[in-house]
Amino acid sequence: MYLNVRSLMLASAISLGVLGMSTPSDAAAQQAVTPIIAADSTLLNVAASGKTTRVPDIANFSTGVVTRAADANTAMRDNATQMDKVVKALRAAGIPEKDIQTSGINLNPDYNYRDNQPPEIRGYSASNTVSVKVRDLSKLGKIMDILIASGANQLNGPNFSIDDEAGAMNDARKSALKEAQARAEMYAQTLGMRVRRIVSIDEQNSGGFYPRPAPMRAMAADAAGKSTPVMPGESEVSVTLNVQFELGR
Repeated sequence: MYLNVRSLMLASAISLGVLGMSTPSDAAAQQAVTPIIAADSTLLNVAASGKTTRVPDIANFSTGVVTRAADANTAMRDNATQMDKVVKALRAAGIPEKDIQTSGINLNPDYNYRDNQPPEIRGYSASNTVSVKVRDLSKLGKIMDILIASGANQLNGPNFSIDDEAGAMNDARKSALKEAQARAEMYAQTLGMRVRRIVSIDEQNSGGFYPRPAPMRAMAADAAGKSTPVMPGESEVSVTLNVQFELGR
């Protein structure tokens, strides 16, 4: 269980054929690979995961209008008129300008296809899509209903997230580090040793937020309402840490 650092460094130098010829950069690389510890110590590597859950407080979705007409100008004009109503509805619902962003404007010909005949243009389709961020999830279903009533005929989402993602990630990191420390103490006590210090911490994996099923009471409450039911549920974030400890007597 004991690690003789001098012997290990000597063996590494001989195997690489660089004994007596190492440069400062070589020495730095060796030190990064093999931490300097006391001769009566040993290294312990622990991989530990931590996670936390949050109820999302932000919803993102896209909405817009698709219009069709015989000519391109009419398709675009009709689209602009209808899309103006949708944007006004968003503002009236309390969505600030910073949370409304145009994500796509398209104009494409519509074709008639017939056997053994070249395709013929029969009209044009115009579309305008905006991305919307809602920060009050209690209003989300109602906002979607208002958009459809105002003329939106495209609706995609929502995707849920939380405003304080950094705080949730840090809570997951704390949980993972606590787990690593507890396991290091267990190993040390079993071996009749003690944890001297943490040598290094390497964050191997930090996962994004993953949706979890909504509580049944939330679904029942939403279903009883008149607006489109929306269940944000919970989201989970996880982090995996590789923590290196120095153990000694």
